[in-house]
Amino acid sequence: MRIYNTLSRRKEEFVPIEEGKAKIYICGPTVYNFIHIGNARPMVVFDCLRRYMEYRGYDVTYVQNFTDVDDKIINKAREEGVTAPEISEKYIEEYFDDADALGVKRATVHPKVSQHIQEIIDFVQGLIDKGYAYEADGDVYFKTREFSDYGKLSGQNIDDLESGARIAVGEVKLDPLDFALWKAQKSEDEIAWDSPWGNGRPGWHIECSTMAKKHLGNTIDIHAGGEDLQFPHHENEIAQSECCNGVHFANYWMHNGFITIDKEKMSKSKGNFFTVRDIRKHYTGEEIRFFLIAGQYRGPIDFSEDQMEQSRASLERIKTCREQLSFITQKGAEGEMTAAEVEALDGLVKYKEEFIEAMDDDLNTADAISAIFEMVTAINTALRGEPTKAFAVEAKKKFDELVNVLGLLFEEAEEEGVDPEILALVDERQEARKNKDFARADEIRDELKARGITLKDTPQGVQIIKE
Repeated sequence: MRIYNTLSRRKEEFVPIEEGKAKIYICGPTVYNFIHIGNARPMVVFDCLRRYMEYRGYDVTYVQNFTDVDDKIINKAREEGVTAPEISEKYIEEYFDDADALGVKRATVHPKVSQHIQEIIDFVQGLIDKGYAYEADGDVYFKTREFSDYGKLSGQNIDDLESGARIAVGEVKLDPLDFALWKAQKSEDEIAWDSPWGNGRPGWHIECSTMAKKHLGNTIDIHAGGEDLQFPHHENEIAQSECCNGVHFANYWMHNGFITIDKEKMSKSKGNFFTVRDIRKHYTGEEIRFFLIAGQYRGPIDFSEDQMEQSRASLERIKTCREQLSFITQKGAEGEMTAAEVEALDGLVKYKEEFIEAMDDDLNTADAISAIFEMVTAINTALRGEPTKAFAVEAKKKFDELVNVLGLLFEEAEEEGVDPEILALVDERQEARKNKDFARADEIRDELKARGITLKDTPQGVQIIKE
């Protein structure tokens, strides 16, 4: 597998630190509100990365944090008259609601900042002891110039950064480029912990360095997140971690591109800011997931109603193929596969090869989806006439193998069984048709349609299609 490494600006073969294992850290959300569509992209993209690496046989340790200590959380708590932990816990629950709807697997570990305060204090103290940080009036700052490789991830030049750097009111750092590792408590209603420098809380950048170290070690295989995190967040993580630990921090850095809204950058001030919760009122989680992986992950994608309708139609084509296969596995002709079916089944292997080739090429989900569509076309052609159960069973295995890697059709997989009440109505409709009681047959058909069930009469019998 080749990965585009932001650090080197080129595709590199993935060579794990430990053979057969992959340690991945993903920057998670700051939990003070519902996640927006921009937050959802790295969630889904890197969930695909994890699924694919597991599919290829890697034992993946996947860590995605929650930033549950932050100015935004404190301000939200003040607005609502509750505590900061109440805000963060509420929106962690809401995060999982959206993540489950998008088919995102739970991480191996979902660490929270609030659960790692002592480790963060120890990390900061380690930087002070090594001369890379200093305390000033209860705040602790990192000496950016002491890290000679600063800017290597984002391509920023430290001299250019210096010209635009300023010291904000209330800051007492020695250099405008220095950044906060620990922030002194400014008011009594701010959440704070005791430390060697007085009551305070962690800075934003230090948390990920600390949690990555605790759960994955000093050097990790892959660190990933949105393109907007390259600078300063990931740049600062590298500086802190490599100065504290004395070793290379992450071997591969992966960043997904931005999402625009009707060709404009998403912004609350422009009113084109959409949460996943709002989008789910109009589209299923699977449709949103398909949209997020339909393009190459490093490039920008444009969110619009037209794009979502295209995603819905594309996903529907894949779903219809699976429904056909599921139906034929139950109602298809008995006996061995025909010679034509054996040939058709053998022909499906090339689509798996195309799928793997695409995913091996820097997680190219767009081309991987194209391979699935080619497989769908081949399967639909083979299902014409009177297909056998044997063919449908084997074709479905090959189809599901690829679709599952992308985390698609998980809703259908969960609803494989049909409610006995629905089956009873279908049988009653068939009996009514046999007795030429078409009024009752139509009445049942309409009742089922109102419940999201469409009936399709085929040579193999009635196919039940869930909308």
